[in-house]
Amino acid sequence: MVTIYDVANWFLANSPDVNNKKLQKLVYYAYAWFLTLNNENADELSNRLFDNRFEAWVHGAADPRLYEKYKMYGYKTIPKTQDNSDMFSPDELDVLQQVNEVYGELNGNALESICHQELPWQNARNGLPPNAPSHNPIADVDMFNCYASRL
Repeated sequence: MVTIYDVANWFLANSPDVNNKKLQKLVYYAYAWFLTLNNENADELSNRLFDNRFEAWVHGAADPRLYEKYKMYGYKTIPKTQDNSDMFSPDELDVLQQVNEVYGELNGNALESICHQELPWQNARNGLPPNAPSHNPIADVDMFNCYASRL
């Protein structure tokens, strides 16, 4: 199984102008869409892209460990990495490419806005004020139900 860092490296190699906020959202959408496309129903969500879980932060979906790794860049663009496409299965790579086609040209603020309009983040925030810190997990079942309804 690939790691969240492998997926992040793929986006850093293949997406333009990636900062930490944008990276968080691209990796989140890759996870969510892989979960949705590779499981039959919300009761059995065993096929995951990687093992990490996302939290409903003020600026959208985020993984604390991924944030820590790249926080030194702040809002600046993170340097490009070497393409690691060969480490992904065809299904994994297909999802990464699709996510990149849909979301890759957007900046972090646009991706944050999209995330804020979606039920997985909203449900995890559970009525918190907009600027309240949160480490509430975003449920896989909410991701599956949200994105499966769009297929």
